[in-house]
Amino acid sequence: MKNLALLAICGLIMVSCNQPPKAVEISGTETNTVAVSDSVRDGVFIHITESYNDPHRVLMPLKMASLMAEDHDVLVYLDIHAVELLVKGAKDLNFSDFSSAQAYIKDLLANNVGIYACPTCLAVAGFKPEDLMEGVQVAQKDKFFNFTKGRIITLDY
Repeated sequence: MKNLALLAICGLIMVSCNQPPKAVEISGTETNTVAVSDSVRDGVFIHITESYNDPHRVLMPLKMASLMAEDHDVLVYLDIHAVELLVKGAKDLNFSDFSSAQAYIKDLLANNVGIYACPTCLAVAGFKPEDLMEGVQVAQKDKFFNFTKGRIITLDY
């Protein structure tokens, strides 16, 4: 019974320690209020592997990226077959109630969302970095960690 009570207390302490910072009032000869700001935004890493064979698996994450970019840092990484969507002259992709792939890509780039293509997958598909659409970049591992200062949430399609 003591072990259960101790476990419950430890759990409550851990939960209380994981709360976001709040404004703190410091008393002394003068009363000052110190505001602790939580201005760090979390990031969303969206990974897309599909292409023309499965438009739903391409357009859903692009739509999610557009929605998330409204209030989160977003990075979109395309590899495997998806890189063929990112080259100049690529055929656009449409499906059901979604905007087109190129419309999402244009919107994301306009909102400063990083869109990255796997360099190895580009080569396997017969493309070079200079074949990428304007604004799309070749992936570099440091970009995967430096696009946000908050937590990184991953959506994998």
